Amino acid sequence: MSRPLSATRRMERHLGDWMRSKLPFAVSELVMFLLKQGWASLFGGLLLIAMVVTARLWQADWPIARYDALLIWAVFLQVLFLLFRLESWREARVILLFHLTGTAMEIFKVNAGSWAYPGDGLFKLWGVPLYSGFMYAAVGSYMARVIRLFEMRFAPYPPFWMTVVLAGAIYVNFFAHHFVMDIRMGLFAATIVIFARTRVWYRIGRDDYWMPLPVAAFLSSIFLWLAENIGTATKTWLYTGQSTSDWVSLAKMGSWYLLLYVSFVTVTLVFRDMLYPQPWSQKAAPQQDDNKRGEHHDQVE
Repeated sequence: MSRPLSATRRMERHLGDWMRSKLPFAVSELVMFLLKQGWASLFGGLLLIAMVVTARLWQADWPIARYDALLIWAVFLQVLFLLFRLESWREARVILLFHLTGTAMEIFKVNAGSWAYPGDGLFKLWGVPLYSGFMYAAVGSYMARVIRLFEMRFAPYPPFWMTVVLAGAIYVNFFAHHFVMDIRMGLFAATIVIFARTRVWYRIGRDDYWMPLPVAAFLSSIFLWLAENIGTATKTWLYTGQSTSDWVSLAKMGSWYLLLYVSFVTVTLVFRDMLYPQPWSQKAAPQQDDNKRGEHHDQVE
């Protein structure tokens, strides 16, 4: 027996039905794809808007530092997302993991001289404003929400232990390359070898589509690189030797590509029900896939 949809899911379903009734099929699918992507990245988008607004308005003599105001805004958003069930407590566990791993990397990288947070703030830890953890959490929020909104399945998925080892190696290399040889070229190759056969199946309306997982990671890295340029242009952080008028190096897109695998595997530590060891196809999908997907939506909402 199917369970009743949450208010959020009903709103999303009604919007999709209305869009399909007004537009040609191909156009409606494209529009719904873009709307779903925007809705999935809502948390990160609101953080970027806050960066832009505070960069333009904030004054040095105001009683609260800009970084502290951004932290308050981020916490406020997180509370709202949980209260209005835009994120679940299950997803909150994923976001907490992103906070911990992201903040640890920030502290190391800032003290290694890779980048800096030039502003003042009361809530700073070894030169890193606590707000920075929410920027990594925004990536986790996007991943958890986009998986739900597009009803994603990943198939055929490689052995889980192998993906954890790869993610661990990528994460460790972000630290270790300061002391020993940088192995990122080998890690790039490993992502292709391990995930070459893995398709990301996603649903826009009633039809399913797919793309290779490495392609999805590369496209996502482009948008994260663009978001980084907003961060540096607003002087929220700056790379060593960079001014606010300089574009972030394209090499950082490669860093985000690798970091996305760490992010994705972090999500799978909590969400395992969308991983399929065997190839998946729309025509051959077993009945339990629909049940599994429905249970997943009930859990995340």
